[in-house]
Amino acid sequence: MRAAVITEPGGPDVLKVMEVDDPVPGPEDVLVDVKASALNRADMLQREGGYPAPPGSPSDIPGLEFAGVVIEAGERVIGMAKGDRVFGLLGGGGYASRAVTHHRMAVLIPDGWDFVQAAATPEVYFTAYDALFNRGNLQMGEKVLVHAAGSGVGTAAVQLAHHAGAFVFGTAGSAEKLAGAAKLGMDVGINYHDQDFAAVVKEHTGGAGVDVLIDFIGAPYWDQNIASMAVLGRLVEVGLMGGSRVEVDLSRLMGKRLQVTGTGLRGRSLEEKLAVTAQFKRHVLPHLASGSMKPIVDRTFPLKEVAEAHRYMETNANFGKIVLTID
Repeated sequence: MRAAVITEPGGPDVLKVMEVDDPVPGPEDVLVDVKASALNRADMLQREGGYPAPPGSPSDIPGLEFAGVVIEAGERVIGMAKGDRVFGLLGGGGYASRAVTHHRMAVLIPDGWDFVQAAATPEVYFTAYDALFNRGNLQMGEKVLVHAAGSGVGTAAVQLAHHAGAFVFGTAGSAEKLAGAAKLGMDVGINYHDQDFAAVVKEHTGGAGVDVLIDFIGAPYWDQNIASMAVLGRLVEVGLMGGSRVEVDLSRLMGKRLQVTGTGLRGRSLEEKLAVTAQFKRHVLPHLASGSMKPIVDRTFPLKEVAEAHRYMETNANFGKIVLTID
């Protein structure tokens, strides 16, 4: 099969498309002819040598999601067969023309969807759902702040929170991204370049703050995040793009009785991933299939231009997902 391989730790140019051995499915796995994958920040970290693949996933082929056609099903596979159009989450190996996954991790592609839409869906919607509802316990009528509202996970989180009946604040770095997020259900947009998001939240909530906050930045936002929280608020750390170490005044957590938690999918056990997949199928997929929510695709690149796709992601210019198409 063809795959984009990390030849050594480094920048985008260390990704080279080459022929490698096909993965071998087990009795409960499906082998998929991959038509599209998508980029994630974890891929960049893996490429740089800072985020090793979990056991059982390729160490040198990034890619956390796939969409394609089943070409082989293991003897213990139930409810899925050769020819089915499927998408799903991987521990790695998505930047390739073949991928193997447990059959219960694969999701049937809704009628009318193409492979690009499907590839843009799993990582962002699984992550956003888990952060908002499993970790953040978001309830109808509550207020939520979603940082990086124009990112892949951000666009999914805005839609999920809006659909759940929450009042949605969002931050982004441009008027264009804020306008795009507003079309997805964001109520108040904040440009982090020239606005203090904690002050904006305070103004719009009468000083009360938000009940749930989804953060991708980490250390640089810590103080403002805590200032933005309501009593009994829940702060969920999804990413640490700005750093991971902070000095914490615990009295601020105690005074508001705050909960601070983190989430990540890649390193979880198969059983945990199957549980999140089942939640997605039950609570999210019907809305995606009906069109009331949608994956947001910014741009596509062919697999042979994977290095250029990574360079583009590093600019932070994208609104939604960057997808790789695999002929």
